[in-house]
Amino acid sequence: MVDLLGRAGQLEKAREFIEKMPIKPDCSVWGSLLGACRIHPDAKITELAATSLFELDPQNSGRYILLSNIYTSLGKIEEAHSIRVLMRKRGVKKIAGYTVIELNNKLYKFLVGDCSNPQSDLIYRELERLMDRIKEAGYVPNTNFALHDVEEETQVKSLYMHSEKLAIVFGLINTRPESTIRVHKNLRVCGDCHTATKFISKVTKRKIVMRDSHRFHHFSDGECSCGDYW
Repeated sequence: MVDLLGRAGQLEKAREFIEKMPIKPDCSVWGSLLGACRIHPDAKITELAATSLFELDPQNSGRYILLSNIYTSLGKIEEAHSIRVLMRKRGVKKIAGYTVIELNNKLYKFLVGDCSNPQSDLIYRELERLMDRIKEAGYVPNTNFALHDVEEETQVKSLYMHSEKLAIVFGLINTRPESTIRVHKNLRVCGDCHTATKFISKVTKRKIVMRDSHRFHHFSDGECSCGDYW
């Protein structure tokens, strides 16, 4: 019910539902509410859900990162930075994000800004061309998911080097035009990569399946099966 209300943007009703529950809400309940705040930002309810999660699961780095990203989307850069500081004080380690793609029974792993692949030069050249193509189709980089202590141009470039994009481009280079690209992200896919992948599926006319830590995303012709809620 919390998830359904959250999807509909009824955050206040979701909060009231939680307060009236005959059982004590657990991490999954508060996590659903916090996830809804990512799509429908509400500072007050975001803080309520995050505070409850920090008490129940204080070492889960994903909760801190999500809260920091929500603050950033609301323009609260100082609050977002304070969450990162809180992580360090509590000794919470951010799990390194990576994306894996399997080709010819071999796994290829990409980190952000990865240059370890033998085809790295080709990957980055093709990535630059692909970013130009999706920009022409309407893609606008969301720098809320980039570093915030650098210039905007650097922020955009850092977005381009996310592991999801590198793995997808690697797949585009090394698979047949009619084949489906399948990648696996160990964390929740970031909002900018999700948007970019929708545009990539449209301009390349390729189906892309991405499994992140929350669900499968099936991208086709500029749309995703999750309906932009994950």
